[in-house]
Amino acid sequence: MRALLAASVLSLVAASAHAETAGEFFRGKTLTMVISTGVGGGYDLGGRLVARHLSKHLPGNPNVVPKNMPGAGHVRAANYMAVQAPRDGTTIATIGNAIALLQVMDGSGVYYDISKFNWIGTSDTSSATLYVWAATGVTSLEQAKSREVVIGATGAGGGNTQYPALLNNVLGTKFKVIAGYGTGSDINLAMERGEVDGRANHSFNSLLVSYPQWVSEKKINILLQIGIKPQDGFESVPMLETFARNDNERAIFKLFSAPIALGRPVAASPEVPIDRVTVLRRAFDATMIDPEFLADAQRSKLDISAIQGEALQKIAEDVVATPAAIIAEAKAAIEARDIVKGTVKSDKKSESE
Repeated sequence: MRALLAASVLSLVAASAHAETAGEFFRGKTLTMVISTGVGGGYDLGGRLVARHLSKHLPGNPNVVPKNMPGAGHVRAANYMAVQAPRDGTTIATIGNAIALLQVMDGSGVYYDISKFNWIGTSDTSSATLYVWAATGVTSLEQAKSREVVIGATGAGGGNTQYPALLNNVLGTKFKVIAGYGTGSDINLAMERGEVDGRANHSFNSLLVSYPQWVSEKKINILLQIGIKPQDGFESVPMLETFARNDNERAIFKLFSAPIALGRPVAASPEVPIDRVTVLRRAFDATMIDPEFLADAQRSKLDISAIQGEALQKIAEDVVATPAAIIAEAKAAIEARDIVKGTVKSDKKSESE
């Protein structure tokens, strides 16, 4: 009994020392916050916002320095974090959530595994929307099955083409995609002019900040939202998964909802010691409820709807564990058969940045 008691005491002392070491590790360090886009846009603003406030919630208040690393649709930064970044917790990143589907659906140029990243948390889990101009008279997805609805898009590979294609191929809607607009703002201008009927993959938070009058004055009809939970105050707008008619469709819709659920996430490299990951996660959590952080976010017009890192870790692992048969069906489901190239361009950065 004495031996067991002594062993237990030593174990507790060792665990306490180890936890203290994890906390003290960050003292005097400089952390790098890799941002997977160029300067400007939602991801950059969100990453810099977190970088400004995270330090005071980490032991020792280390500096957190943002570093932009755009390229290859967020893949350059994801590959850097997977292959080159230090494994000690001094490098974290905010990476576009598109990397989740790219890994399992394509894999071209992918050297990362999202399930191996240590997810720290996300500041924004706002649902994505698909909406149409109210003057079209289309008020439900069911109506889009009986008449053509023209959707504006920036390019052939983004969510504003994938989601209409998914709905066409799985549910039989008749969305027609006009691709080639420079930015999301260009699509919205085209919608006001009557060139297109609507837009897909516009986040609820961005919509409510940039075009609040469209919602308050009922200038648009929001046909569905995509994500893990309804936007606060818009619970009556159906979620994508509610349209599933069988288990296979439900699995496909869940797969396409996962990137939206990741929001604007922050992750640490693979193989970072779990105690340091825990310190980073709890510092992130504290940042998300920090009054100064929230006031700064409001000034930057960035809505905060945070989720903890443990929940993101589960989402990432579930995406990677998706059965091959479902992946094959999902690939077929986003084949866009009727994309027409538009002519409106812009020098502004795309909204995905």
